[in-house]
Amino acid sequence: MSPSVTVSSDSSPKRSSSPETIISGASLVKSPEERKQLHLTGLIPGGISTLGLEESLALEQLRQKETPLQKYIYLACLRNATPDIFYNLVAHHLKEIAPIIYTPTVGKACQEFSHIYPSIAPLNHPDGLYVSLNQVDNIDEIIQNYRHSAVSPDDPQITVITDGSRILGLGDLGMNGMGIPIGKLQLYVVAGGLDPRRCLPIVLDFGTDNQKYLDDPHYLGLRQKRPDDNVFYAACEKVISALHRAWPGMFIQFEDFSTEHAFGLLELWRNRVQSFNDDIQGTGSVILSGFIRAVELAGIDPLKQRILFVGAGSAGVGVAKQLVDYFVIEHGIPEDQAKRMFWLVDSRGLITANRGDKLAPHKVYFARDDNDDTQCPDLSSTVDYVRPTALIGLSTIYKAFNDEILAKMDQINQHNRPIIFPLSNPETKAECTFEEAMKATNERVLFASGTAFPNYTTKSGEVRVPGQGNNMYVFPGIGLGAVLARPAKITDTMIFAASKALANSVNDDEIKAGDLYPRIERIREVSARVAAAIIHQAVSEGLVEDKEYIDTVGPIEANKKPDGSFSQATLKKVQDNMWSPPDSHISYSQVKL
Repeated sequence: MSPSVTVSSDSSPKRSSSPETIISGASLVKSPEERKQLHLTGLIPGGISTLGLEESLALEQLRQKETPLQKYIYLACLRNATPDIFYNLVAHHLKEIAPIIYTPTVGKACQEFSHIYPSIAPLNHPDGLYVSLNQVDNIDEIIQNYRHSAVSPDDPQITVITDGSRILGLGDLGMNGMGIPIGKLQLYVVAGGLDPRRCLPIVLDFGTDNQKYLDDPHYLGLRQKRPDDNVFYAACEKVISALHRAWPGMFIQFEDFSTEHAFGLLELWRNRVQSFNDDIQGTGSVILSGFIRAVELAGIDPLKQRILFVGAGSAGVGVAKQLVDYFVIEHGIPEDQAKRMFWLVDSRGLITANRGDKLAPHKVYFARDDNDDTQCPDLSSTVDYVRPTALIGLSTIYKAFNDEILAKMDQINQHNRPIIFPLSNPETKAECTFEEAMKATNERVLFASGTAFPNYTTKSGEVRVPGQGNNMYVFPGIGLGAVLARPAKITDTMIFAASKALANSVNDDEIKAGDLYPRIERIREVSARVAAAIIHQAVSEGLVEDKEYIDTVGPIEANKKPDGSFSQATLKKVQDNMWSPPDSHISYSQVKL
């Protein structure tokens, strides 16, 4: 039986007085004296290894796996067996491994989660909370069970919580959606410097409307249809209230809830606990950052942008509202004028106030009332009508930006650079590829996607790197800032400051290359800057009580708009408090069997 472990930051080897405690990764013990001290002489091979050698071996094993899902399973097993090796491996090879532990492979892993769970589940400590609808009245007991079984005595600092009802662009995956909180928290650790022992993934197993899983004998979730709204919100109230009672300082990230519930939960909780919705606020923040850079490069007055969104779910509306805030805050125009720069398309075409159907509440804000009798039933006719300078896709419709649409964007924007952001993921849901957008626009496009695409070599031989509007650029920094300074709540202006900090993080080399985002290899540096900007803005809004952080920010300029700035003292304090995986084998792991 392979033990599950957590990484210890203590630099000295220890053995618990409990006979049920062992040292994991014992082959890394470097000297006979240490082996004798730990009672391991003769119990492990005689050869002496190092963490670096073990990491290189793990990378070799990873690269031998034939499919992304096989690689995912291997990494999950490695994380549970020797997390020190796992987190070093991910940190040192993030560009290669992030698409495995996060999008796009995590989507496939979620679809197969019940089938692969026996192979990846920790055998002797929980990997999170599985809160069934029929157990919400026992949530305090569930929390106590977690405390009893957890490998760390410290309270969790952060949770990512989902009900699996809208996983990426894949729909309702039920309990299988647990792969998303697990994956997000791995990135919180590697990209944001959160302690892995204090990260808690949670899935609310409230059933599923996906008949495929209800009929699957291997499905491990609750076998019933999802409840109505009254039952859903009452159950969430019990769970979140209990979590807040048990761990009042814990930051809560809502993830991949259905559109209506995503907005509903955010409005219910954003002023009561430290909480954040990554699909609404995180997506909006990272896309705003790339959009800020794109607007600077587009070659037209920012206020002449005509922005067309394809997809009007929680992510689409969330991003659009963030961009409205940008024009209001950055360019000082009234909100109603900024809103007029946006058009949204859903499955029935252009969203208008007189379309004849009952609009969902979150769509009403952007419903056009200046269209007279014009109705556009599809994307092609909408593009003809709107003549957009920017096309942003959150539709989850594969190839929605087809050759016809891309050709129209090129023709409309002959005198400026078109902005095309196909943001749906995984790749099987992307509206178009980088190559397609480059070819259709004579290589002029300002591009960002939600999933990774290959580099493109231009006709002149120049290699272009596609921008990826990946939430990984912002949510680790937002969570890190919240965990460290513990502001009373996360405000829209704090999220805006995060966007500005990310945009400001693009360095000279990246600017010269025309990049919209920093290179992924700099993610920890970027996360620290985002966290510092979050803390600076929170202090300026009077939401932080910790005097140490207040002092690092220094004097606050009155009525200053959020611009992503921060002091070097704040940045240093953030960096000093970021967790890193141990870089040598002398840091051991203690586990309960």
